[in-house]
Amino acid sequence: MPTAVPDFAPAPAPPVIIVGGGASGLTAAGALARRGIESLVLEQDTEIGGTWARRYDRLHLHTMREFSGLAHYPIPNRFPRYLSRAQFAEYLNAYARHFQLKVVTGTAVQRITRDDHAWRVDERRARVVVVATGQYGEPVIPPWPGRDLYAGRVLHSVEYRNAAPFAGQRVLVVGAGNSGAEIATDLADGGAAFVALSIRTSPPIVPRDTFGLPVQRTSLLLSLLPAGVADRVARTTARLALGDLARYGMPRAAFTPYARRQVPLIDVGFVAALKRGAIAIRPAVTELTRDGARFADRAAEAFDVIVAATGFVSGLGRLLDVRGVLDASGEPIGRSGEPTTAPGLYFVGFVHSLRGHLFEANRASRRLARHVERYLNS
Repeated sequence: MPTAVPDFAPAPAPPVIIVGGGASGLTAAGALARRGIESLVLEQDTEIGGTWARRYDRLHLHTMREFSGLAHYPIPNRFPRYLSRAQFAEYLNAYARHFQLKVVTGTAVQRITRDDHAWRVDERRARVVVVATGQYGEPVIPPWPGRDLYAGRVLHSVEYRNAAPFAGQRVLVVGAGNSGAEIATDLADGGAAFVALSIRTSPPIVPRDTFGLPVQRTSLLLSLLPAGVADRVARTTARLALGDLARYGMPRAAFTPYARRQVPLIDVGFVAALKRGAIAIRPAVTELTRDGARFADRAAEAFDVIVAATGFVSGLGRLLDVRGVLDASGEPIGRSGEPTTAPGLYFVGFVHSLRGHLFEANRASRRLARHVERYLNS
């Protein structure tokens, strides 16, 4: 007797799995959908845009609305020039709905491996895997000597929300990147008794809007020039706009952005707080003491709280069981959105650019979609 055939069959698995459902993962899925390629997005957060929604309250994009949208679906004009964290999370959800993306939230991928026929993402399989977990996968707090002796609170910048819990306290922010400078400014504006910013590598500082012109638009133009010329123009413009910050304790910049291809500190209030004496500058932390920190100049100072704006690592080495695709720092080798040495494996969102991370993610996702289409049809 013949075996009964069910009147339905399970839907085939999508040919592409995207690991990471932030902006880079969503723009990759959207660019693929535009070409008729279905993907499954795995996001460890419990909701789309959740990481953005939980960032500190003061956070706004430093990049313009016009250059911050994802592939094939710009940010609507009803949003302001610089979106807040909540507004950008709202846009990410609208983007996923627009392309009807399949996003599985609350799914933390543990391991990506390759067998003879396909990629395996934990228990799922696909012909193509796109890794879009980002450069900020795992927060890092330096192993300062004396950490176990310090009686105050140490938190990473990802745990910071607003200044309210720190009113009346002495707070040391360690790290002069954009998050560190903004958190220090927020604390100074929000009622902390004293705020110091510890700087190991002093960054160049540029206004977000220089004489009314957004810095991103300027950077897109300067990126076309030789690095030395671009750096001279940027340095002169910043000096005219901000003045000599050395008189307020800010060390001279240790690098130039275009030669190093490293994002500068984009000023959205930090310089004003520095000039009015609301933020004090300190050298690098060498150790923690029972009641505070000791610095590279050997001076010690008491602090109730230390906020470590000390960066992240990608965590890709733990995630990927694949050789030859990561460099010594644990970041992908090669250009974002391009094929890797492992057929069917791609990365999106791992880029250091002065033109804006979201701008680059949009462009990379379009490259990715072209390459994936060719790969699937080969």
